[in-house]
Amino acid sequence: MNFLTVIQILLFIGLVGGSFFVAIRKFKEIYDNVNKGRPEHIPSTFFFRLKSMLLIAFGQKKMFKLTFPAFLHLVIYVSFVITQIELIEIFIDGFTGNHRILYHAFEGNALEKLYVFVINFIEILSLLTFFVTILFILRRTTFKVRRFQMPELKGWPWKDALLILAFELTLIIFIFMMNSGDSALEMKEHGKDYGFLLSGLFGNMLTGLPNGALFFIEKTGWWGHLCMVMTFLVYLPYSKHLHILLAFPNTYFTRPEPKGEIHNMPAIMHEVTSMIDPSYKVPATDGEIKFGAKDVYDLSWKSLLDAYSCTECGRCTAACPANITGKKLSPRKIMMDTRDRMEDLTRGRKLHGPDFTDNKSLLGDYITKEELRACTTCNACVEECPVSINPLTIILELRRNMIMEEADSPPEWNNMFSNMENNQAPWQFSPSDRLNWANEMN
Repeated sequence: MNFLTVIQILLFIGLVGGSFFVAIRKFKEIYDNVNKGRPEHIPSTFFFRLKSMLLIAFGQKKMFKLTFPAFLHLVIYVSFVITQIELIEIFIDGFTGNHRILYHAFEGNALEKLYVFVINFIEILSLLTFFVTILFILRRTTFKVRRFQMPELKGWPWKDALLILAFELTLIIFIFMMNSGDSALEMKEHGKDYGFLLSGLFGNMLTGLPNGALFFIEKTGWWGHLCMVMTFLVYLPYSKHLHILLAFPNTYFTRPEPKGEIHNMPAIMHEVTSMIDPSYKVPATDGEIKFGAKDVYDLSWKSLLDAYSCTECGRCTAACPANITGKKLSPRKIMMDTRDRMEDLTRGRKLHGPDFTDNKSLLGDYITKEELRACTTCNACVEECPVSINPLTIILELRRNMIMEEADSPPEWNNMFSNMENNQAPWQFSPSDRLNWANEMN
């Protein structure tokens, strides 16, 4: 093993090790943030959870409510998964200082054909992904799909979406540089290439270049591919593309109850039960009872996991009747604001210590009361989300706090609350008169 090979191995270990260290530290921070949410029991079986994860996260079931974008997303999704196979060889080569160690290990036997088939499949997928990625960019910048033009996407979210698409294009270019340069060198030095269809064709066009130039193209592609993968790894926990990972646990913990079911608040249930049954003992609490949620850590851990899992695709907002009719409510913004609030608190604790407070809250400073009042609780957003996120839970918890803690509700709502308390129905007439309409019928 020569000196340059040792240097290459050390650079490889430093790049990969440093990238994983930075990424894992951020992933740990996100895990801690989610765990700061209040407890929530999700009463589902292991098989229900596994089925949800396999169908929705792995199988992309809910994506296909919109067939064309679902097909485009499927191409990128399959390509992302399959291309990691080639990354295995890059890692082995990087740690050992070898060159195409798997190909040479399989050369001359049946596994060589399998290796070539896999690389060809990866290259065809990569080329298809290249064009799909360009189409995704056009959908955001030229075709101007409505759900990608909304106010909550201005600024960083807009740049984030385009940046990751640029990453994909760059990664694909490096893949073809690596394979094409290597194929050209193989043809010049051994009279035959590896049998790669696309990169073999490109490599044949490059055979007129000097060996040094081909070596430079191949190594630029190899290191560029590796650097883009490590850049993506570090960038992932700061981006909406975190859903690539969190879609799996989020769908695994899908709430099993029917959509629209609203959970009672334990504190109120205890009080009502004690009124009905004098022998009932209200459980002791550790501190002040809170109704609903005012800030992020008043929400459950599942709602916080939902916020980090948000893909910002906007299907929820596109289906929201309140948003369609011009009201300010956007379920996507609810999820983005919840995540932003957690990230702002995390940055504050890093700068000022664990007792940091900025005298702000999710309710009021990030999400306005006007947005919350616009929600009709129709569950369209919950139905549409491709990764089983439930914006409605957050909306209801914030609205409960607004009404029960701050006594802040419109007069029309107060009339309804009064009727429900006195008449057990939203209407202002006695329960005994509820069936009078039937008596008037023949």
